[in-house]
Parts: sequence; C-alpha cells; structure tokens
Amino acid sequence: MVGKFKRSYQRGFNMVELLAVMAILGVLAAAVMPLGETLLVARKEHELRAALRVIRSALDEYKRTVGQDVSVAGSGSGYPASLQVLVMGTPDPRTQNKGQLLYFLRTVPRDPFADPKLPPEQTWQLRAYASPAERPEPGADVYDVHSTSKATALDGSLYAQW
Repeated sequence: MVGKFKRSYQRGFNMVELLAVMAILGVLAAAVMPLGETLLVARKEHELRAALRVIRSALDEYKRTVGQDVSVAGSGSGYPASLQVLVMGTPDPRTQNKGQLLYFLRTVPRDPFADPKLPPEQTWQLRAYASPAERPEPGADVYDVHSTSKATALDGSLYAQW
C-alpha cells in the first residue's frame, strides 16, 4: 500500500512558468531600452563637445599664429577662409622658408548629429567674423562653428547653441 501514495515528480517547467518568466524578461527589456537610447545620445553629445573643442582650438591657434600676417590669412580678420584650410595647411609666416606649411587639424571632425552621408566639413554651421552672435551666418572666413542639429540636448539646451 505504500506504493499507492507515491508521487511522481517530473523535471522541467510547465507552460505557465515559462510564460511568467517571458513576461518578466519583457518588462525588464522595456525598462532598459530607454536607458540604452539615453546612453547613446549622451555618447553623441560627448563626441559633439569634443569635436567643437578641437575645431575651436584649431581656429584660435590659426588666429594666433597666422592671423597677424594678412597676406597669408587672406580675409583680413585673421581667421581661415574654410575648415579645409586648417587641414590642407598654410604657409608659416614665422619662418624664412616660405615652403614650410602649418597644419592645425589632421582631419575635420564631423558633427555626430548630422547626416552621415555629408562630408565632415559640411556638417557644421559656420559663423563668419562679421556675423553677429545672435544670427550666425557664413561669410568670408570661419570664426566659429555650431552643430546643424535642431534637436534638444539632454540638459534642455539646443545643440545649435553649443
């Protein structure tokens, strides 16, 4: 009679347990997705800050080094005519050897929020020296650069105002 009350245990999960586990995993994945998107945007913001810092430093160095020699600077303001000038090089006004070139950038960094199909130098909104700060417009030289993105940053500011 002892064998009559013996239970048989099966190994594995039943369908309800599997559905409950799948539902929990789905809720966790849905909670993590916005965090992943926020981390991606934060990484792009970091890249944008770094690119702006690099370009603006190169513009300032160009102005300090070449800007005094109007024949080299060209525009009269002392700033380069384009971002490509920073990459292609300009004659060094400090040396007697006029064949010596100064390079201020290896490559033009790209705006991480711009269309990836555009060349890097076209991903930036350029501001000329004669342009007012409230209405940055391109002109005969490059005094400053801004992002072309109309999006809002994580801190609530506009990328175009960075």
